Amino acid sequence: MSISILDQVSEIIKAAPHSSQALLLFGLIKTLDIEKGGQLYVLAKLKEMSEDTRELAYQLMEYMASGKTRDDAWKHFIDTIEELIRNA
Repeated sequence: MSISILDQVSEIIKAAPHSSQALLLFGLIKTLDIEKGGQLYVLAKLKEMSEDTRELAYQLMEYMASGKTRDDAWKHFIDTIEELIRNA
């Protein structure tokens, strides 16, 4: 059984919430969470990501493109990630 993209990203952020890679992913996640025109993440930020983090970013973008950022799993994911960043 493969680990979902949301679980993978959660684990990375949980492991090091204030690392550059975690914060880059957090910025992308918050951008993807803004409905109607919120997808304004500066694509140049992808250059700052490691190859592994960039792959996760692409998967998160696909997750958004498939309309899954409005479901309960996404909302729970956002709440969890925000708490990890805030309380680290």
